[in-house]
Amino acid sequence: MEPVPQEDAEKLFNRALTAFSAGEYQAALAHFERALKVQDNPLLHSYLGLCIAKERGQVKKGRDLCQASLDLEPENPAHYLNLARVHQVAGDKPKALEVLRKGMSVGASDEIKALLATLGTRKPPPLSFLSRDHFLNKWLGIALSRMGLR
Repeated sequence: MEPVPQEDAEKLFNRALTAFSAGEYQAALAHFERALKVQDNPLLHSYLGLCIAKERGQVKKGRDLCQASLDLEPENPAHYLNLARVHQVAGDKPKALEVLRKGMSVGASDEIKALLATLGTRKPPPLSFLSRDHFLNKWLGIALSRMGLR
């Protein structure tokens, strides 16, 4: 098998990003896997990890791929965004928020800001002198929310 030129790898990556942006994760996954065979790149690993988590449900493998990319390029906010999305797929909202906040400190991107706004921030506890997980704060918060006062 003869090597594929560099520009073909870039075309595959661009096709994968287009499919990913359109929400076609299966097609994006196939393109990312083909592009990874041509060129080894941390950004490819990061997006591949997210697609694997979304499409195949292999959250641990996706998280490992995104974390490895983040370890190689800690200054790239795209890795933080993809890792946060993997945590979101896993249902781990607090961890996703933590990763997004780290990503904001490295370099703010519009996508990170949008995902942070989507996930939202927590309201302050009703009784600030007690801890957030104190049972009075929990139940008082639930009751006030149901009455529409919070």
